[in-house]
Amino acid sequence: MAVSLTLESTAYTLDQLTTRPEAQIALAGRSNVGKSSLINALAGRKKLAKVSSTPGKTRSVNFYLVEPLNFYLVDLPGYGYARASHGEREKWAKLLERYLVECASLKALALLLDCRLTPQQLDLNLASFAQRNRLLLVPVLTKADKCNQRERSARQKEWQDILGICPVLTSSSSRLGIDALWRALAQAAGVEAPIIKAP
Repeated sequence: MAVSLTLESTAYTLDQLTTRPEAQIALAGRSNVGKSSLINALAGRKKLAKVSSTPGKTRSVNFYLVEPLNFYLVDLPGYGYARASHGEREKWAKLLERYLVECASLKALALLLDCRLTPQQLDLNLASFAQRNRLLLVPVLTKADKCNQRERSARQKEWQDILGICPVLTSSSSRLGIDALWRALAQAAGVEAPIIKAP
């Protein structure tokens, strides 16, 4: 089964985030983790999600409809970059925290982690928050093409020891793990589907 990804809407308020009845999978990660590139790789399109040269620039939440499986990938603003004012960061943090806790349609949090880096405190904090709130985690290691096989295996084991879940290894440029990630996302959304192939 081939899947497609379409940017359907952009949200700025809690009501806009929580009113859709369809299943949602939130995508979260540090500002330079390669989230936009990964969304483009999932879509099989180069310019669906804008890849900014300024990390942390996005301050909206983008809803991508997955067809024909009928669930949403919800692209959350990257965290850990100080370009925004302190007040703006606080406002967004509170909004997104409420979304993660209160959205009845939210099925899982796909936590994007840079394969080149040891576990970072902000990532650990978000993972802990999700687990405390009984939100299913789908850990995803990005930029795996920039690591050798030994480094990839070591990073997977490191995160598995912390989270109790083995991360999916991915690379937007080489497309490593993109089909496996689609399967993990569909499973997390509770979608029964035949073998999924990325576009």
